[in-house]
Amino acid sequence: MAQVKITVRPNGPFRVEAPEGTVELVDINGNQFDLTGKTAFSLCRCGGSVNKPFCDGTHNHLANSAQRLSGPERGVVWDDCKPPAPPRPPDPLPERPKE
Repeated sequence: MAQVKITVRPNGPFRVEAPEGTVELVDINGNQFDLTGKTAFSLCRCGGSVNKPFCDGTHNHLANSAQRLSGPERGVVWDDCKPPAPPRPPDPLPERPKE
């Protein structure tokens, strides 16, 4: 069995579970995040966390999170790479009656 388990939570974070010291989490510059004493943590997928890369529950307050899981029957795990639909244009004004 694998030492690291990552669970994709519906409309939520990636939950990472592993024995202490088996996961190294680094930023784009290679700086390590301190995971001392942590055997489980959640990584933000919605982009709204103020504690990135860790989840702070902000996704629970987002009305239209881009992180929506699709059913396995569609063969899609998540569709966060798709841009949001453009806003619907206003209904045209009705034509004025001709006089």
